[in-house]
Amino acid sequence: MPFVNMLNSTQLLVLVAALGVAACGESAVDGSKEPAADNAAHVASKQAADHKIQPQYDGTVSKPGAPFTMSYKIIGTPIVGSPVAIDLRIESTLGPQPVTLNYRITDDSAMMLHQAQPAEIRLEPAANESFLLQRVTVIPQREGRLYLNVGASIETEDGVSSTVMAVPIQVGTGAREVEEQGEVALDENGEAVRILTPD
Repeated sequence: MPFVNMLNSTQLLVLVAALGVAACGESAVDGSKEPAADNAAHVASKQAADHKIQPQYDGTVSKPGAPFTMSYKIIGTPIVGSPVAIDLRIESTLGPQPVTLNYRITDDSAMMLHQAQPAEIRLEPAANESFLLQRVTVIPQREGRLYLNVGASIETEDGVSSTVMAVPIQVGTGAREVEEQGEVALDENGEAVRILTPD
């Protein structure tokens, strides 16, 4: 004989009610437990708060009144003599308009642009987007903290508006050694001065 047939109608009604209360996650006595769906949402939101979202980019430059917010992310570990890719995200406060990007390295002995990397490029954002994504490749020539200057400019009715960001690139663990020029001597006031020599 099946189990359901062994129960009378009152027992069956109590069993269905108990299963219904258990499925909703409520206590029939004090009603203190949350419904199962609310409890799951609470647990998910607590987990999201506990695990903070890591930023996608290593750094961002945003200056008051500047036409751009620029972010960068260095891909991989920079090594002397090996190409290093840097992802850039440039967001315009002026809306989707063509943007000119230029890359400059002040010390050619420290780092250089990859031979296939143009020093200047003009880009347009995709439809309905106010930002650009671009990858630039450089080759470090020594260890230490090196910088890639990234400029973004846009033409407006009032002229050209631009923002510049220096992207720091740490190559190895060493810092740059300072090369001292000349010789240290004392002047007539007894203060140390550096005298430059023709050598």
